[in-house]
Amino acid sequence: MSWTLPEPMLAAPVNSSALAPGWAAEAKWDGFRCMLARYADDRVLLRSRRGTDMTHAFPEIARAALALPGDTVVDGVM
Repeated sequence: MSWTLPEPMLAAPVNSSALAPGWAAEAKWDGFRCMLARYADDRVLLRSRRGTDMTHAFPEIARAALALPGDTVVDGVM
């Protein structure tokens, strides 16, 4: 199977601070937003929202990602 990381979802500005029913929000604290991909062949990729490879900067996270099932993608803030 061949696949690539999806494009990250980015926040969009709104005119009101009120949230629509069923929506939640959180503040962005210090940290890095990145997408983690654990491929079935044991490769791991950490990519910034702009596409920069960040894997080398977080070797401990890359090692820990090997515990995830193959072909897993996680989007979050570190």
